Amino acid sequence: MRKQNKIVLWPVYFDANKTRMEGRRVPKKLATPSPNLDEIQKAVKRMGLQPEIISDATHPSSPRQKTGLLIIPKKDSKVETLRKVAKELLDIRK
Repeated sequence: MRKQNKIVLWPVYFDANKTRMEGRRVPKKLATPSPNLDEIQKAVKRMGLQPEIISDATHPSSPRQKTGLLIIPKKDSKVETLRKVAKELLDIRK
């Protein structure tokens, strides 16, 4: 699902309970235990972005789990965006 000028965010990218091999994309110190789609949506909205939500999507590494995904407009690189969202998630959890 390649979208031009869009970034796809899966909850597994931010999950502290997952390893890098299992799909986590942010450093462990920025990761949040078991983030859900609503929390990620709040974090993205706090960044001023309008997410498109697909709640019944399944990540390719776990096709039996419907975790959902968010699609946001690309402003920075994907790595920078993931780190910013991860920091917002940590702020929301505090």
